[in-house]
Amino acid sequence: MSKTMMISGALAMMSWAGVSMLVKPAFAGDQLTIVSWGGAYQMAERKAFFEPFTKATGIKITEGEYNGEVAKLRAMVESKTVSWDVLDAPGTIAHRMCSEGLLETVDWNKVTLDQTKFGDAAKYECGVPFQTNSTILAYDKDKLPNGPQTIADLFDTKKFPGKRGLVKTFSPNLEWALIADGVSIKEVYKVLNTPDGVDRAFKKLETIKKDIVWWTAGAQAPQLLADGQVVMTAAYHGRITSAAKESGRHFEIMWDAAQAGTVYFTIPKGSPRIDDAYRFLAFAGSPQSQADLTRYIPYGPLNKDAMALVDPAVLPYLPNTPERRAVALYPDVSFIVEKNDELSQRFNAWLTR
Repeated sequence: MSKTMMISGALAMMSWAGVSMLVKPAFAGDQLTIVSWGGAYQMAERKAFFEPFTKATGIKITEGEYNGEVAKLRAMVESKTVSWDVLDAPGTIAHRMCSEGLLETVDWNKVTLDQTKFGDAAKYECGVPFQTNSTILAYDKDKLPNGPQTIADLFDTKKFPGKRGLVKTFSPNLEWALIADGVSIKEVYKVLNTPDGVDRAFKKLETIKKDIVWWTAGAQAPQLLADGQVVMTAAYHGRITSAAKESGRHFEIMWDAAQAGTVYFTIPKGSPRIDDAYRFLAFAGSPQSQADLTRYIPYGPLNKDAMALVDPAVLPYLPNTPERRAVALYPDVSFIVEKNDELSQRFNAWLTR
């Protein structure tokens, strides 16, 4: 047996040993309502988290779906009619909910996991980090065998003529514009936090405005590429990976300045089943569970011990390998939440000019 396999086996046993401590006799009627985003993503969560959790604990899971509606959760919390026990909340949505007091502050003693294993992602107070995904630049290698190599190529219409697909929001477009204009990834939010920096970003974005095809739903990006409507497009990396596998097309991902996303399992304030919700957070935060998610969708685990348990065949598709982390754009979530209204208004006004 190889050393890697021995380490992986040991971690797996440690992981499930920790999870086994969560198991207690379930009573008739024990259940959790877990709300996520539907589609293939929620199916992956079902296989990696929901069904194994029920098998391990006897607690049934009722699934729900939402589209990030903060107002819906706010109404439940304010009226004390919370029916959600666990909520899948990504990035800026999670931070906004937390800042408004709509989520429980996580007690890591109840989670029974080592908080340090989650790195900077665990600094967020209202959830357990369980996966990372990225907004990337994608292209069809059959049509662009040599392109693009950096985010600056998105803005180079001479080298890469044709339409580009971009998501119809200010982020990551403004960040990408500044990086393409020579700002380092580490300095991008410092620059964007100034009036001159905002002007600079829009000026750079203006250079390709007539070449942009805007999209608003994740499924649109790979379709734009497949239909030949664009030569490259911003996209969610999981969507592109799945589309390439399903269609047999040679879609490639360019990882430079990929905007990393962090997703959390959270507990809505006033959940009627908070103790069982904590048991689920502990289960989903374990190394084995997070490694299992990669079997169904190429999103990276955030428990550091999980990477050793990931199938080596899956690693090339994950966004958080060391070489990809080195070139990633990590969003300043506090900045984006604080500046959301201001930058969204300016972005929408710019679109109509």
